[in-house]
Amino acid sequence: MKKKLIGFLAVITLTLGLAACGGSTKKDADTKKDDTVLKVGASPTPHAEILEQVKPILKKEGIDLEIVKFSDYILPNKSLAEGELDANYFQHIQYFDEQVKDNGYNFANAGNIHIELMGLYSKKVKDVKELKEGATIITSNSKSDWGRIITILQDAGLVKVKSGVNLATATFDDIEENPKNLKFVHDINPELLATTYQNNEGDLVAINANFAYQAGLEPKKDAVLLEKENSPFVNIVAVREDDKNKESIKKLVAALQSKEIQDWILEKWNGSITPVK
Repeated sequence: MKKKLIGFLAVITLTLGLAACGGSTKKDADTKKDDTVLKVGASPTPHAEILEQVKPILKKEGIDLEIVKFSDYILPNKSLAEGELDANYFQHIQYFDEQVKDNGYNFANAGNIHIELMGLYSKKVKDVKELKEGATIITSNSKSDWGRIITILQDAGLVKVKSGVNLATATFDDIEENPKNLKFVHDINPELLATTYQNNEGDLVAINANFAYQAGLEPKKDAVLLEKENSPFVNIVAVREDDKNKESIKKLVAALQSKEIQDWILEKWNGSITPVK
């Protein structure tokens, strides 16, 4: 009877030991997975394409990059705030600042990556000199883009803003001189502007470079008016404030800013998208 009891206790001890060992292994695996998988939200073009080039670089660093594509400008930040993403890479700094202010996001800019030149496109005119009195300029409903569009128009001599106004944050109400009496329509989502252009609406349509490329347009070749290359509207990697010093995030930004990726960006988009640091 004593021998049976000892044998029974030994079986229980062994079973508990195996269970504990198994539980530890699963926990370790989960921890390892959290440390090595980096989930980043991005626009399909050019951000996701750039991230695809970064994948093998991060793989050598022990990081598996998972790219989640978004076709709009709202969900990537919402998903980041809700913890569904580790970072996002789709927006310029002015839009980022606006979204943080309007939504109370506790975000940080993890690094500057590139500039996409904003262009104004037309199926009706090939030169701004052909714009008629009262021509219609169609832009997005994203207020953070208005200043850059107004800057392009002012550089072309089409409008002039009030003295003392910061062009980066200017609105259409800040326009003081409008000699051609241009009409501004700014109630369309950014992702729909390429379709607006294709439908031959308006006389000039301002389209963000990522959506222009998706529609087969090349900013430097096809735009009637193009933003200057020293634009302050740099695209960034956004993260939650608590994650800005994570090693995986630092490695992501370092890879995006590496000479290898910068050279690839310049060659791929013929200078319409330029890397920065």
